[in-house]
Amino acid sequence: MKKLLGPIAVIIGIIVVLAIILVPSYNKFVTSEENVDQAYSQIETQLQRRVDLIPNLVNTAKGYAKHEKEVFTNIADARSKLAGARTPEDQATANNELTGALSRLLVVAENYPELKADKQFTQLMDELAGTENRIAVSRKDYNTEVASYNKQVQRFPGKLVASVFGFDKKEYFKAAPGSEEAPSVDFGDDA
Repeated sequence: MKKLLGPIAVIIGIIVVLAIILVPSYNKFVTSEENVDQAYSQIETQLQRRVDLIPNLVNTAKGYAKHEKEVFTNIADARSKLAGARTPEDQATANNELTGALSRLLVVAENYPELKADKQFTQLMDELAGTENRIAVSRKDYNTEVASYNKQVQRFPGKLVASVFGFDKKEYFKAAPGSEEAPSVDFGDDA
């Protein structure tokens, strides 16, 4: 019996040492992943706020710019894509498309002084601008959390713990390729 106590004590000692090493590391991954998820939910909240503001903005503008149907259709399509997007990459792409469509609406607004002077339109534009700022902050916060988490996943010994417990790298909320260029708007020569 005494011969078995030595190997059992060694095995128990190894298990205790592994637990001392793995438990804090695992908990750190859980906390970090939760931080990423929380930051992502803030992006989703602000994107939803943006999606909710747009119908009122479009309806206000429609009263003044009835013949700008293509602009309104593009906004509606982009809004639908954003509402249906589920991954950070899809949401970033849809968000960039909606931003382009909204920028075309702003160009339309420039052609209608009465619209620019409309109190409801300017209030909605102010709310939308505030929402755009909150989206930018939320994206930055999310990407910061993702960077921290991804570093944990890729560094040793975290890489071992991550692979054992299924913690995978997270996607950044990136701008779509080409989004750094302003969209071109051409209203033709209707003069």
